[in-house]
Formats: sequence, C-alpha cells, structure tokens
Amino acid sequence: MTPTRLLPVLALLMSSAAASADTLYFSAIPDEDETALVERFSKVAAYLGETLGVDVQFVPVKSYAASVTAFRNDQIQLAWFGGLTGVQARLMTPGARAIAQGVEDPTFITYFIANTDTGLEASDAFPEAAQGLSFTFGAQTSTSGRLMPDYWIREETGEAPEEFFSRVGFSGDHSQTLRLVASGAWDVGALNYAVYDKAAAEGAPETETAKVIWQTPPYPDYNWTIRGDVDARFGEGFADKVQAALIAMDDPDLLASFPRGGFIPAANGDYAPIEATAKALDLIE
Repeated sequence: MTPTRLLPVLALLMSSAAASADTLYFSAIPDEDETALVERFSKVAAYLGETLGVDVQFVPVKSYAASVTAFRNDQIQLAWFGGLTGVQARLMTPGARAIAQGVEDPTFITYFIANTDTGLEASDAFPEAAQGLSFTFGAQTSTSGRLMPDYWIREETGEAPEEFFSRVGFSGDHSQTLRLVASGAWDVGALNYAVYDKAAAEGAPETETAKVIWQTPPYPDYNWTIRGDVDARFGEGFADKVQAALIAMDDPDLLASFPRGGFIPAANGDYAPIEATAKALDLIE
C-alpha cells in the first residue's frame, strides 16, 4: 500500500481508537442467562452514560472467570462483581477498588434448596439429612453459589462437599441451579437468595418443586469495582463520579435489575472475609 493510500486507513484507525478511549465499558458476572443480563444492564448503561456525560456500553461475558479476565485486560473498566470475583479482579489489577455495593450486600445470604421429592423441610439447623444426596453449586467462582456454601458445608459437617454428598456438580449460574433442582436433576443446590426470592415473587413454577431448606449466616457479597486508571483516561475524579452516580441511582426499575434496594459506598477492606475464606479453601493464593 502506498503512503498516500495508507493515510485514510490510519485516520480511520485513529478515529476508532479515540472513540474507544472515550467509552466506559462495564460488565457483570453472568449469574443469569445472557438475554436477561443484556436486558438488565443496557438500561443501567444508559443511566450511567447520561449521568456521567460519557458513552457507556455494557459488555456481556460468558463466565465468571471471563469477567475477571476482561477487567484485568482493560476490556472493561467497571464491573458488577460477586464478592470472590471482585477480590480476584482487584488482586490482579493494581489500583482497582470497590466503590459501591447494594444495601443488602454487607449481609448477603445463600439459600440451600431441595427438590420436594427428597422430603427435606425448612429448618434453622443445617440439613444433615441431605447426606448422601446429590448436590449442585452454581458457578465455580461464585461467592453465593460456591464459596460460602462450600465453607458452611465443611463448617457444619466436618466434611468436604464431595464426602458429604453422593455427587457434586456446578450448574453455571443461580437460575440454572433453581431449574435443575426443581426438575430433580439434582436433589439439593445452593444459590443466591435474591435470585430465588425474585423467582418466587414472580410466581416461577420452579419454586413449587424446589424449596428453601436452610440459609447460611450473612457475609459480604456483590460490589461495583472500578479500575485505578480511569481518572487518567476520563479526567480527575472520574472514579468518584461513577461512585456518586451509582449511589444516587434511585429508579425502581433500574434497582430491580440487580435486584437491590439501593447502593451504598464500598471499600476493598469490606471484602477481607471473602479473601480469607477463599484462601482457606485454596480458591486463591
């Protein structure tokens, strides 16, 4: 290609790079199917774009691990993480910080659910009668779908999940855990309480055959985490502006996307218990 012909191509590439640099990309752990995620977070992108005065785009990812990788590689600059994925992302990305969490997140819980054919009933005590049944977690790096239920199974039984249950698997996300336990594919499962409560409120038929039998003690969970270099890219104080925009979010439809009653400030130290638990279970170094 001659230098003259090369100029328009270079100009186009430079223009695309400039547009990309002016766009804030964010994602979220795929705790539901992709269609639901896009519907949920496209509205959030529009709100943030209008509030911050920059182009904001939601980027769906295929797995929890992919959300951490995208954040580390600067493919996204902001993410709605779970407790564990947030810890992983911040450890891999110097300067990254948690800036907001749902009002419910400092005291999040996991539900253990069972197919009604098991005969297991709701109780304040850990369901020892589930021993020998099949059990499914959610995603392998989910805080509410794996980390904390794994921890509490060991704490309550003195055994690893693979020892206490006859068979252990991973569904991939909370909604799938509910579907699989409801269908009888798995006897028992663990999932995010908010996903189950939302399904119950909407009259989802799965909640008729998959019932809550136990809930964990509370722990810190979901969080908005932002990269440490956004101020250099978007202007001084940009991270604080994003934090303020999230905390100011009060549209019921937007908040229902999470679902959360609102957002409050968060800091990396809030998730020290999650990091400690993950290290104890050898999920992070």
